[in-house]
Amino acid sequence: MSIPEGTHNIGPSNGSLTVKTGKEGAAAKMGHDLVIGVNSWEATIEGGDSPSIKLTVDPGSLEVIEGSGGAKPLGDKDKADIKKSIGNKVLGSSQISFSCDEVSNGTANGELSIAGKSSSVSVPLTVNGDTISGSLTLSQKDFGIKQFSAMMGALKVKDQVTVEFEGKL
Repeated sequence: MSIPEGTHNIGPSNGSLTVKTGKEGAAAKMGHDLVIGVNSWEATIEGGDSPSIKLTVDPGSLEVIEGSGGAKPLGDKDKADIKKSIGNKVLGSSQISFSCDEVSNGTANGELSIAGKSSSVSVPLTVNGDTISGSLTLSQKDFGIKQFSAMMGALKVKDQVTVEFEGKL
């Protein structure tokens, strides 16, 4: 897998970035598994002999795309409440970033910063023609994020969340 030579800029106009969450706890049947879209982000990918990736994300741009499961359908008010909780209680306003100066054997090894805390991560990548994609499962605890909970803790967002991306090079 090699990234084509040149500078490639990817964002919402030519790519997608989503976060998938699950639920747990005694009241898990009441909650929803969420697909959260990111509406403001940009990635700069340098291809060739020394590939690198820089990504920035506005945490205030995360919005629920869909919710599956749950005792009742997820409405617009529910989605707005979740967006507010993401900003106020989960991620805060610190920009999310990923910086990688090493891409080898289909993996981008770099530093991911979320909610003001950084951690080294390895992101598996796939390049198929002019499309790059990947998926990474993260632990919220690794970034100091307390699992969002409701109903006095009987319903929680699972610690593990999956981040998926795809973009045109």
